[in-house]
Amino acid sequence: MKQVVQNYKSGELAVLDVPVPGCKPGGVLVRSAYSLISTGTELMKVSEAGMSMLGKARSRPDQVAKVMQSVATNGVPATYRKVMGKLDSYTPLGYSLCGVVEQVGAGIDDVAVGDLVACAGNEHALHAELNWVPKNLYARVPEGLAPQHAAFGTVGSIALQGVRQGESQLGEVALVIGLGLIGQLVVQLLTASGVRVVGADPDPVRCELAERLGAVTCGDPASAAVATAVAELTGGHGVDQVYLAAGGGSNEPVEVAARLCRDRGRVVDIGKCRLDLPWNAYYEKELDVRFSRSYGPGRYDPGYELEGRDYPIGYVRWTERRNLACFLDLLARGSVDVEPLVSHIADFDDAVETYQRLKDGDLKAVAVLFRYPDHKGEAEAPAVAVPAVKRSGGGASTPARAARTPVRLAFVGAGNYATSMLLPHLAQRDGVQLSTVVTTTALSAANAQRKFGFAEATTDLDAVLGDPSIDAVFVVTRHSSHAELTRRALLAGKAVFVEKPLALDQDELAGVLAAVEESGNDRIQVGFNRRFAPLLREARQRFGARTGPANLRYLVNAGRLDHGSWYLRQDTEGSRFAGEGGHFIDTASWLLEADPVSVYALSTSGDEDLQVVLRYPDGSTATISYVTTGAPGFPKETLDLIADGKVLRLDDFVRASVYFESTADRKRWVSSRLPKARDKGQSAELAAFVKAVRTGGPMPVPLESLVATTAATLAVRAGLAGGAPVTLASAR
Repeated sequence: MKQVVQNYKSGELAVLDVPVPGCKPGGVLVRSAYSLISTGTELMKVSEAGMSMLGKARSRPDQVAKVMQSVATNGVPATYRKVMGKLDSYTPLGYSLCGVVEQVGAGIDDVAVGDLVACAGNEHALHAELNWVPKNLYARVPEGLAPQHAAFGTVGSIALQGVRQGESQLGEVALVIGLGLIGQLVVQLLTASGVRVVGADPDPVRCELAERLGAVTCGDPASAAVATAVAELTGGHGVDQVYLAAGGGSNEPVEVAARLCRDRGRVVDIGKCRLDLPWNAYYEKELDVRFSRSYGPGRYDPGYELEGRDYPIGYVRWTERRNLACFLDLLARGSVDVEPLVSHIADFDDAVETYQRLKDGDLKAVAVLFRYPDHKGEAEAPAVAVPAVKRSGGGASTPARAARTPVRLAFVGAGNYATSMLLPHLAQRDGVQLSTVVTTTALSAANAQRKFGFAEATTDLDAVLGDPSIDAVFVVTRHSSHAELTRRALLAGKAVFVEKPLALDQDELAGVLAAVEESGNDRIQVGFNRRFAPLLREARQRFGARTGPANLRYLVNAGRLDHGSWYLRQDTEGSRFAGEGGHFIDTASWLLEADPVSVYALSTSGDEDLQVVLRYPDGSTATISYVTTGAPGFPKETLDLIADGKVLRLDDFVRASVYFESTADRKRWVSSRLPKARDKGQSAELAAFVKAVRTGGPMPVPLESLVATTAATLAVRAGLAGGAPVTLASAR
């Protein structure tokens, strides 16, 4: 089998062929599926190994003291040989993994061959294809929990033990200093416990991630922002606990802890940072300084770890193994989310290169996983089904009612997008009557009625759906409610215009289509407006028909969201791409005149910056780069379509160009003038929808296309989780 090792003397990293460990009594042999790189502890060891002998000595004064003691006892020559022999040996790396039980040793009756388990220990959960793991260092993975997420079990237990040492209580305020891997997990665990959390880290990207995962606010510990936030949250008293999850040689973390902790508060050291306690500051507040020893009670006890002797639960509630099982349960129930922490998944064969990239700073990551060769097939994301559109009686699309004028519209939701991008185009349109606006708060409904001339304003959705005079319902609410509101409106016999996304998961999409089948009402339009943009439509016409496959590149410079935006509530509203990505997939599919057949997604910054590659039936591909870390002054959307010696270029809906092959009868076309404002197609889209409702003609976009785009958008998440292309399997 193969295993990652390091020579501490030379710093050499290697993937060696080593013998398979035997399956001894009291443990199990586990074949690794995923193992997690500790970007703190392991990189520290890798960096130390690359130092000179003097550098190694300076970084480990504790080991130097042992050497000096050995010199005094055994003399210089013997000590030198002993030290050099130890240094010039391969040592293992790794301590957190998930794998499948391959053999069960004598005395083990709680797992069986084939069970998925999470494993811990720097001698038993190594970066290796096979590991022997004693009983108290593994825990069964709950059903439904992905193996790549279960691989976080050990580091999650470290964070969990630190939180337990802080003895946090509901309603308290905590400060987490250091927002690396452990710090991010501590933030989530505290938040799940009802504790309000402030984070401190000099890296703004890590601060933003921690805020997305539950922290109230985060900032540089050297800035006044953190102190101000603590003062506001605690009434000037200071936080109840400080968790030190930082590393390095700076004494700043313990000084910040003393300054921002309340009188008789608790300071818990989880990481390995400098601890020169400022005596006056800690004495005057009588601060309680605690250490968190790794995964919990049982750590470093050979009787517990190697011989399997458990501690009675009545005396030791949370042992090493119980912490591991508890963290896995929190993951399975969604109380903790590690997916946003996964910056990179590398093949195990590329381990040396991955460590080198991390060490050199080429790969900036919170968490990196190794995926093992025998698990690649299992790791591939399953095919995502594109549901068939079934109508009652099996017939084609039919109008919801006889045509009439004016078309009476109801709006469900009157937020910023509805009032700025939709209603201004409808308020003065001939043949349209704004009948009713429905919102959850009476005042927002009254405001929309006053601004746009709705005949009625209400908070009663049922009254609107039961009103036979209303022809169409606009669903312009938060993402989590789109599918259910669309389903209800279809069953009520209304035409529906729903802002993207149509659904946030497969079950929601299936619910909408079930309503179509039950009612026979397929009158749906999703707010994919870009295909209606006049500039893009003219450019497509100038480009002309294709004869061969095309390459499409779409850069979306999405930018960062304001703190507090509901778009950041991924647990309820889905990811940013789930909410917005359908725009760009629909545009690509419209330009390529087909629905995608596969999706491959990669993440370069948590799940915020994405590369999404779509493949189409004729071999065409579309690459969507969705980034949040670009410069604000750069255009938001740029698109290039290349095929048959032609190039279509769209610059942020301000200018478009088409380049042809250099022949006498073809010249480059450039949009003749800059439009007065960016027209992304909302007006034309609304006109097409109103016309379809009024005349009973076909909807602007076939429902089959809307479903295919939604399925492709949902497949992005599956692709990120599985690290492999996802096939879009048509159920038609």
